[in-house]
Amino acid sequence: MQTKEQEMILVIDFGGQYNQLIARRVRECGVYCEIISYRASLDKIKAKNPKGIIFTGGPNSAYLEDSPTIDPEIYTWGVPVLGICYGSQLMMHMLGGNVCIAPEREYGKTVVDLDVTSPMFSGLSDKNVCWMSHNDYIETAAPGFEIVAHTPNCPVAAAQDKARGLYCVQFHPEVLHTDNGTKMLSNFVYNVCGCAGTWKMDSFVEETVKALKAKIGSGKVLCALSGGVDSSVCAAMLAKAIGKQLTCVFVDHGLLRKNEREEVCSVFGEGGQFDSNFICVDARERFYGKLKGVSAPEGKRKIIGEEFIRVFEEEAKKIGAVDYLAQGTIYPDVVESGLGGESATIKSHHNVGGLPDFVDFKEIVEPLRDLFKDEVRQAGRELGLPEYLVARQPFPGPGLAIRIIGEVTPEKVAIVQDADAIYREEVDKLPAAERPSQYFAALTNMRSVGVMGDERTYDYAIALRAVTTTDFMTAEVTMLPPATITTAANRIVNEVKHINRVLFDYTTKPPATIEFE
Repeated sequence: MQTKEQEMILVIDFGGQYNQLIARRVRECGVYCEIISYRASLDKIKAKNPKGIIFTGGPNSAYLEDSPTIDPEIYTWGVPVLGICYGSQLMMHMLGGNVCIAPEREYGKTVVDLDVTSPMFSGLSDKNVCWMSHNDYIETAAPGFEIVAHTPNCPVAAAQDKARGLYCVQFHPEVLHTDNGTKMLSNFVYNVCGCAGTWKMDSFVEETVKALKAKIGSGKVLCALSGGVDSSVCAAMLAKAIGKQLTCVFVDHGLLRKNEREEVCSVFGEGGQFDSNFICVDARERFYGKLKGVSAPEGKRKIIGEEFIRVFEEEAKKIGAVDYLAQGTIYPDVVESGLGGESATIKSHHNVGGLPDFVDFKEIVEPLRDLFKDEVRQAGRELGLPEYLVARQPFPGPGLAIRIIGEVTPEKVAIVQDADAIYREEVDKLPAAERPSQYFAALTNMRSVGVMGDERTYDYAIALRAVTTTDFMTAEVTMLPPATITTAANRIVNEVKHINRVLFDYTTKPPATIEFE
């Protein structure tokens, strides 16, 4: 939640795939950062009062007439601007440089020669591995700019006009493939923009709790608690702010991970650490009945979503009129739903779409709306939530229903719960730095012949999945140690009934999704 006094770097999005990553990296430097589309008016941009501006990459060519651009007045404000990839080419093109098709396209890790006297590269070695991804390049820099980085194929890998506070880099400092990329962005926000670095999660929690108290006053708030990280942190923050004025409704649809209901109830229920009203609805049989005979993934999703709304509606009516409906909306939800940057059509999110029409409320409250997932986790720690909730992996709304191929039954749910718990337990034995971004077990609809105890079996196969990703839009397979997979597989076959085979999914995203259905 940005206050009027909070310093900010503004990311202007030209359709780059790394827009959120840039903002996250800047925030990691201790400076608040937001994303806005290049289509926004200059008045709207100026009203944000940014200490610095960053232009993102994008898929277009800056020299084409219909390519995204911006009013050149922005270069006259005295606010430092950093252009990245397309953003660098656009800046050069607009200010009189020459941008054209590169004789040789550069893609991937490239050694770049840096001028370390530049404030952008202060403290770095004069040779640095950077991530390049461009078909066009800057052939000649614009008047007033000096070249501060180059490669054998890229004469202007970075340039600066220190007098005007204008900087550009052809490579992507925001991605992990660029060595010292975060240091470069830190140099920009501190050395060039003069930021103080006041964006800290402890102060965010404190200020947001104060703001919630002031906003809600004596009003009542209703929160749908899924047990996931976002809704749990949202509920914890509201509970700290308003206590018994908050009612959390937790619906157990029978598709949760093993022990998930018990873990949520122990934190938010009677005897838990928060003094709020908590309702746990046991709707397992109701959901299983609705899902009986349904095997199509989208059919399952629609049934679960619709039924969840019906259950929540019934509980909300029992509570009566409330003043506010609380949602665990986070910043990627906002950006991906077209309310933040230019990458407007990635996916829609229920939290930022149409508001529910079945709850009588005056307004919606979204205390996490400005945070990325890693920041939400840190806020949860500041609020005192247990690590098993804070560090919980992403979990789809339809739950285990989309990790069960085919019809969902209580027996299949029990199988995948047990197998998943064993798999996660074994992976969690690895050092934190070696663990995947997401890992889970899914129940295939395949049955095969096996031998157990000298007897023939004809049982199901479990598939294990492990991926590493920064944004969950693309993902690489995590090559777990063979001993981890073997131990998990042996335990699953020996400890989980009706499983006689374990498979490992080696598919990246794309072409696959992270989830199974």
